[in-house]
Amino acid sequence: MLEKIGMYFSYPIVRYAMIVGVLVALCASLLGVTLVLKRFSFIGDGLSHVAFGAIAIASVLGLSDNMLLVLPVTIICAVLLLWTGQNRRIKGDAAIAMISVGALALGYLLMNVFSTSTNLSGDVCSTLFGSTSILTLKQREVILCAILSVVVVTLFVVFYNRIFAVALDENFAEAAGTRVNGYNLLIAVIVAVVIVLAMHWVGSLLVSALIIFPALSAMRIFRSFFSVTIFSAVLSVVCAGAGILLSILYGTPVGSTIVAADIVAFLVCWVIGKAAGVE
Repeated sequence: MLEKIGMYFSYPIVRYAMIVGVLVALCASLLGVTLVLKRFSFIGDGLSHVAFGAIAIASVLGLSDNMLLVLPVTIICAVLLLWTGQNRRIKGDAAIAMISVGALALGYLLMNVFSTSTNLSGDVCSTLFGSTSILTLKQREVILCAILSVVVVTLFVVFYNRIFAVALDENFAEAAGTRVNGYNLLIAVIVAVVIVLAMHWVGSLLVSALIIFPALSAMRIFRSFFSVTIFSAVLSVVCAGAGILLSILYGTPVGSTIVAADIVAFLVCWVIGKAAGVE
């Protein structure tokens, strides 16, 4: 088995998949803890549907690089979700449902009406559930992912204390002089970037699992924000690496295999937490 893995990793495309997988998993896990504490974890699912709609528009317009459209549109919708979530008439969960379902329906409609592809069902399935092959990444995509990942991690580290304060108690943070709206906006924009990075890798329907599962698994064992964040990051990277290796060896879809690894890790952490008496 080791020889087989070594043979696969002699190909650059497999190394690209591993690099992108680890970077995206790391970024998603860092944000996951914050979103779960803010009870806003479903924003990942909502924004992934928005990205699906943007991809459909980009394909209709014939853009060779859909990132030029998908990233700005997703960031704008993240800001809109934040703004509507603070509206008393439209609560956060209703805003996410409204924007995500609308974008998903519009995207599928556009792909059906204006599509020039001979395999529309395959294109939609790949977008929703991720590519069934890891042999799709190009070097420029890996470089772009690396740059954006460095930006996300740097922002999280630099503003760690402020993000912690906003995630734990917004009212106290605001009373202490923290610009809560500004940091909420920063979190929303970073989440949008991570969603776009992970879209082609795990698909729009599975991308929120990368954000939620590592954070929930870490919370089964640890209680401090710092410990949960570190363990969540390590666990997410391990599950991503294991999922990619298993998908290479057994020919399974990358995104689904990684999510399955995250589910197994959550069950293990839940059992350990119960045995240790962590409530």
